[in-house]
Amino acid sequence: MRQIQRVFWCALMLAFAAWCVQAFRLDLAQLSLSPILRSWDVVLLATFFSLLNYAARAVRWQSYLARLGHRMSVGFAALTYTAGFAFTLSPGKVGEMTRARYYAPLGIPVADVAAAFFIERLMDLLAMLVLALLILTISDRYSIAIWGAAALIATALALLAALPWPAVAQALQASTRVPRTLRASLIGAAVTLAAARVLLRPGTLLFGFAIGLAAWGLEGLGLGLLGSLFPPVHLDFVAGLGIYAVAVLIGALSFLPGGLGSTEAVMTALLVTQGFTFPQALLITIVCRVVTLWFAVGVGWGAIYALRRQAPAVVAPWQ
Repeated sequence: MRQIQRVFWCALMLAFAAWCVQAFRLDLAQLSLSPILRSWDVVLLATFFSLLNYAARAVRWQSYLARLGHRMSVGFAALTYTAGFAFTLSPGKVGEMTRARYYAPLGIPVADVAAAFFIERLMDLLAMLVLALLILTISDRYSIAIWGAAALIATALALLAALPWPAVAQALQASTRVPRTLRASLIGAAVTLAAARVLLRPGTLLFGFAIGLAAWGLEGLGLGLLGSLFPPVHLDFVAGLGIYAVAVLIGALSFLPGGLGSTEAVMTALLVTQGFTFPQALLITIVCRVVTLWFAVGVGWGAIYALRRQAPAVVAPWQ
């Protein structure tokens, strides 16, 4: 069944990619790789910013697990964290939870890993929301989506802090009205949210938010750098940060795998408003996604390989 699921998702992704190429074939024909070859150092620097993003978030991940009572070396935490990137093309990035398989031999419960993952995603969304506010300096086109995301994040934080999740889990365990399969899922969610409350202390929240702001800000700066591929048009870093944040935020809210399609469409449209032609904006968007999203997927598979080489007995996520 797992093999069938993997084949299905791979086929779906290939079909989606083929559709994109078909839909934009005339525009893609206008693209020239000469700006990339001419400014390869800019592309390399944007890629380095992505690496700094991963490193900062890996440090935060190790800190979250330590606050939950699970201490480990920086190297192991970084490898297991980035291994999850191999499955980042899942809706809401939930595929990254496969990294929990590496912690099972250490006795770390899935609920704690899920709690760290949930707070991490929440802080990332909050950081992206703050960065997205910068877009309001050049356009109010996506203001509804931005304030909608703010309302969702505020609601999630309020519910997480206010509800007595341990009591909710106990009530669900004692309930006979809820179907067994659904009850098990709800109990697991309640246990996870109960564990996540440990990470809601002001200092921990501020630390996680600051890391997210710096990490995603670096990738936003990378987009600003890529704007220099076409010297006649000037893309300042504030605009680059705002455009990147809005595009990624809308991609996350779309719940499409990796935000594919929605992120690219928004990023390209906003770049066009800054004076780039459509082919130029599309090329910048494609390069940006290669050095951020697709580079992360490659780093993830590299981390999985490194973990298998270091400890062959470690269970791989696909086993």
